[in-house]
Amino acid sequence: MIAGHLQEKHGIYYIVLSYKDSAGKRHTPWFSTDLPVRNNKKRAEAMLLEMRKSYVPPMDEPEDEPKGEIDDLLFSDFLQQWLLVAKSTIRLTTYASYAGLMKSSILPYFAEKGYLLKNLTAKNLQDYYTIQLDRVSANTVIHYHAIIHRALKYAVKMDMITGNPADKVERPKKDKFIGSFFDSKEINKLFAQIEGDTLEVPIKIGAFYGLRRSEILGLKWDAIDFDNNTITIRHTVTACNLDGKHVEVVGDTTKTKSSLRTLPLVPDFRELLLWKKAEQQRYRKLCGRSYCTQYLDYICVNEMGQRLKPNTLSAGFKRMLKKAGLRDIRLHDLRHSCASLLLANGVPMKQIQEWLGHSDFSTTANIYAHLDYQSKVSSAEAMLAGLGMGS
Repeated sequence: MIAGHLQEKHGIYYIVLSYKDSAGKRHTPWFSTDLPVRNNKKRAEAMLLEMRKSYVPPMDEPEDEPKGEIDDLLFSDFLQQWLLVAKSTIRLTTYASYAGLMKSSILPYFAEKGYLLKNLTAKNLQDYYTIQLDRVSANTVIHYHAIIHRALKYAVKMDMITGNPADKVERPKKDKFIGSFFDSKEINKLFAQIEGDTLEVPIKIGAFYGLRRSEILGLKWDAIDFDNNTITIRHTVTACNLDGKHVEVVGDTTKTKSSLRTLPLVPDFRELLLWKKAEQQRYRKLCGRSYCTQYLDYICVNEMGQRLKPNTLSAGFKRMLKKAGLRDIRLHDLRHSCASLLLANGVPMKQIQEWLGHSDFSTTANIYAHLDYQSKVSSAEAMLAGLGMGS
């Protein structure tokens, strides 16, 4: 197992490996864990151990041999090797996403082409993107590009190639996303339909607080402060396909630092959660030993105490829409509905960013600028005043 240690830099843990090549020269490559130093030492140490076990140093090229292993390395084979190294440096859900996109499109294409890593050109990549644009959306191709670019960046760092051909390609323009959303009448109609149902709490909380699905399912009772009337978003439950299996990934950290947020527990939702807590206790007593005690910390569980699965929540939401006679939208569109209602009632975009837990203001502005009707009314009134028009 290769040697290595953790190093702190700019408040982030870095993995520093150490090995000697065949000529006796020592190499000490650095890899960011993307983990803040505070409260993450154990997780960083686990990532260090995993990388020390899986890291494969770049092959030397002895001068007395006309060819080395890197000379014959197919780009598709390199991508698989890189993915194993990257696994210990990224979130499990990110790794699952990378692996899925690799398997479905990237690896089959480049394996068939037989390009060598050392001979890969920007034109090879551009041709691949052009072909894929006839099959999938521009946003999906951008994801392909992100994976390929990151892998080739690693190849440059390891001196396997001299430059990154992905730097030269023309990345497709990202499709502008406009989410669907319900107005206040539709939200109230939905709330009336789900009253008393197992899905009442997750759907209502998702709509009112604009939570992501992972944040809804990750809510625990210790996140609710009934004394100070606050609700803290800090746990997540995410589903992904990993090595051919559907798994749930539980995290005690949110998507980004900004996603960790504390919101006011308003009276209506305080009463709803107190009712839910009492209901869980009632079902536990009623079911006895049949009640699942594994998820007692969680808020969103069914009558038998089992934590709601991501797909169960999404599918149940669709059923509720149909029962209520409402148009079909995604569960995530409740988040957009929350933002649209906040905007319609004069809440500034900056406050909406903080409410939704976006990492930066531009994310909020780009997604919801088209809904900011009130600012357009103000602009129209300013123009009328400036031109001396109107009453």
